[in-house]
Amino acid sequence: MLGRTILALGLFCLAMPASALTIYKYTDANGVVTYSDQAAPGARVFAFNDRMVEKLDNQVKLETRKHAAGETLLVRNDLYAPVDIELKLTGVQNAAGAPDEPIRWVLPPRSQIRLATLAPLDPSKPLKYTPKLRHALGDPRLLPKPYKYPLPWRGGPFRLTQGANGKYSHFTRKGRYAADIAMPEGTAIVAARGGMVVKLENAQTGRGNNPAGNFVRVLHDDGTMGVYLHLMKGSVSVREGQRIEAGSLLARSGNTGNSTGPHLHFVVQRNVGLAVESIPFDFAQPVNSLPNFAVGGD
Repeated sequence: MLGRTILALGLFCLAMPASALTIYKYTDANGVVTYSDQAAPGARVFAFNDRMVEKLDNQVKLETRKHAAGETLLVRNDLYAPVDIELKLTGVQNAAGAPDEPIRWVLPPRSQIRLATLAPLDPSKPLKYTPKLRHALGDPRLLPKPYKYPLPWRGGPFRLTQGANGKYSHFTRKGRYAADIAMPEGTAIVAARGGMVVKLENAQTGRGNNPAGNFVRVLHDDGTMGVYLHLMKGSVSVREGQRIEAGSLLARSGNTGNSTGPHLHFVVQRNVGLAVESIPFDFAQPVNSLPNFAVGGD
């Protein structure tokens, strides 16, 4: 069944039209699930969305501290990565010290900063304003350094089922240059590059509520980030804030999130200015060859 599903997916990715495909999912009398670009009796449209859902609002917070002189606005970053932030105040009334233009700042990991202090022009009347905070992981001032990524798994050889600019799902800014590699569930996934683990999910079963499924995000020293998606539930063996080296075991491959079959979705991203986008990268060797990390087992 797995072979049929992955083979079909691979064929779709080799013959894509200029726009995204409509994929249909149906199950036959024997319980075999098939994905096809042709509608069949009982088939249902399979809505594939490649975006990652990383809820940062509880880790990057705008705090308002009231005091006798007025109010102070601070931003706190609880993440193990720098955060690019922008604070904009609208509807300002009776407030001295309110900036005319949005405030931009790159907040270091695990830190906070005071962005503005407002005081009432008329102390007998309340301050009025509406704050809007935007933020994105990473420091946009850093530039990527040349790097050939070793294959991030042990075992194989495996097969690339969708590469950069694939019209099946790799057409979003976050996933445009991603690679999907079909592999059995439970395959050891290792870090293709050293860095700091800054975000992960490990508890999702099946499709869950995050299209990325279980994942690990690693921040590299040049500001780029390697992200490993659709991992097996409970298999992530690293923690946020942990420094890792290339070849370190991260997790096991799985079939979680919005996935049509067991595979690893690997993408390199960077902050381009209040937006995290995928960037082109090269593997150090062909995907269908035996990876360097395969020698020596787990």
